[in-house]
Amino acid sequence: MHILLTCAGIQKRHPAHQFPIDDWNTVLQVNLTTIFTLCRDFGAYLLSKPAPTSGTRGNIINVASLLTFQGGITVPAYAASKGGVAQLTKALSNEWAGKGIQVNAIAPGYIDTDMNEALIANETRARQILERIPAGRWGKPEDFKGAIVYLAGNACQYVSGEVLTVDGGWMGR
Repeated sequence: MHILLTCAGIQKRHPAHQFPIDDWNTVLQVNLTTIFTLCRDFGAYLLSKPAPTSGTRGNIINVASLLTFQGGITVPAYAASKGGVAQLTKALSNEWAGKGIQVNAIAPGYIDTDMNEALIANETRARQILERIPAGRWGKPEDFKGAIVYLAGNACQYVSGEVLTVDGGWMGR
């Protein structure tokens, strides 16, 4: 089975009215343009292979974010890029699902990683975030194992164009 997992993400924080265009371009390049380029090239590779008689040619799993659905604060480029990842996922699915390529995304919630060190260090903001997560904790990278295995495997042959939230219940609130 052929699988592509795109997991790129950087963010720059500035008030929107002061957001430098260089930071905007950098965030969109990493978070969206690179994802598109990888998907385009992997999709072309898969489409060059004979169509299988059963099963799929391959699976693409993109990593979006909760900010795919919410705007965030002081991160307009990040929110725009991750919203773009969701729409890119759907657009590619529209073209490729009928050709045996499943394209889906996961949207992580608040995860205890380097990208969120500033939020975690801010006691007030960290408390506010934690109070809203029904699971009662920040996520860990290993919380994505099940979602990735599902979206990469044969169990999702009829699932394409979806954005699966893995967020401890945040979006259900």
